[in-house]
Amino acid sequence: MLSRKIIEESDIYLATSTRDPELFPLVIDHGEGVWIYDVDGNKYLDFTSGIGVNNLGWPSHPEVIKIGIEQMQKLAHAAANDFYNIPQLELAKKLVTYSPGNFQKKVFFSNSGTEAIEASIKVVKNTGRKYIIAFLGGFHGRTFGSISLTASKAVQRSIVGPFMPGVIHVPYPNPYRNPWHINGYENPSELVNRVIEFIEDYIFVNLVPPEEVAGIFFEPIQGEGGYVIPPKNFFAELQKLAKKYGILLVDDEVQMGLGRTGKLFAIENFNTVPDVITLAKALGGGIMPIGATIFRKDLDFKPGMHSNTFGGNALACAIGSKVIDIVKDLLPHVNEIGKIFAEELQGLADDVRGIGLAWGLEYNEKKVRDRIIGESFKRGLLLLPAGRSAIRVIPPLVISEEEAKQGLDILKKVIKVVK
Repeated sequence: MLSRKIIEESDIYLATSTRDPELFPLVIDHGEGVWIYDVDGNKYLDFTSGIGVNNLGWPSHPEVIKIGIEQMQKLAHAAANDFYNIPQLELAKKLVTYSPGNFQKKVFFSNSGTEAIEASIKVVKNTGRKYIIAFLGGFHGRTFGSISLTASKAVQRSIVGPFMPGVIHVPYPNPYRNPWHINGYENPSELVNRVIEFIEDYIFVNLVPPEEVAGIFFEPIQGEGGYVIPPKNFFAELQKLAKKYGILLVDDEVQMGLGRTGKLFAIENFNTVPDVITLAKALGGGIMPIGATIFRKDLDFKPGMHSNTFGGNALACAIGSKVIDIVKDLLPHVNEIGKIFAEELQGLADDVRGIGLAWGLEYNEKKVRDRIIGESFKRGLLLLPAGRSAIRVIPPLVISEEEAKQGLDILKKVIKVVK
């Protein structure tokens, strides 16, 4: 098979540590909507969205492709941190308008999620405070600053240290698996209180004074950590704590933003307004890399403090602007299809959690999780692992009811066989 030949040669020439050719011997040739075709002509239903990049399908939404071609023929790179361009301004206006928070904001554009996090680290450290709090199970990227915040898998940090100083990790309120062995579904307030008390009564008393903490970084739903959804009131309580001590809240929406949860921003599900928001992945429409850091205007960089070469280029921003328009119109559809997933996925794992089209299936045994993913692949359904032993179920937002039920039928049959 051509796939096997390409995989063997890729292993010789490419330095990529996250592929598993035994679990996913997939060489993509092209995509059409929610379907992916490999170089051998096999067809797969996609429940991965390219890890949240292809939210509008493969290769992208027709309107996104159209605007990309038009902009590319006019202007692509625009030295956007030295000169000005209209698509950059238009996208910034939309992000400021639609993001949570009734206050003045600014936007810094970069090329990826990890760069958006690096920019946000500088934003919060610009306050003069030294320390940052992040959560166990969180993933924020793999560059130096972002990997210092990341704590979703030990292997991701295994050869990188020493890390950026001043980062403190605390437990995330995972209802299914937490250090206090609290059932967070039955006792959500108790779990939330334990986390808040841990920060205030232990971290602030024994490790660092709260007046020296610059920011608290979080994912509204942990992605790489296993698609973990905290109790509904967690972020409101976290915001109370942050406001009490003048600490900034940084919302990492790189994987969960732009419609994945049925809201434009995932944090909107939790009635909380962060000071800083990061975006990437889906903002590029599956075509262009782009990252965005949205923050309160009073937190702006000092002159010359931060910049990059490709961030804010006209092509990426024109695409991003069109993506936002399309996603806003798709939100009712996401919520309706999400109801199908909510109904059909219940009882298929040891723990099932999700919002919109962001679902996690947790198994107590990793080998069971891996067998389900591998067997689903053989039957034409693409799934990805997350966390210790979870499966992430994240189809493109454009998936139809028929396609959703087709994929769910495959998944249910596989789980029945494996279990």
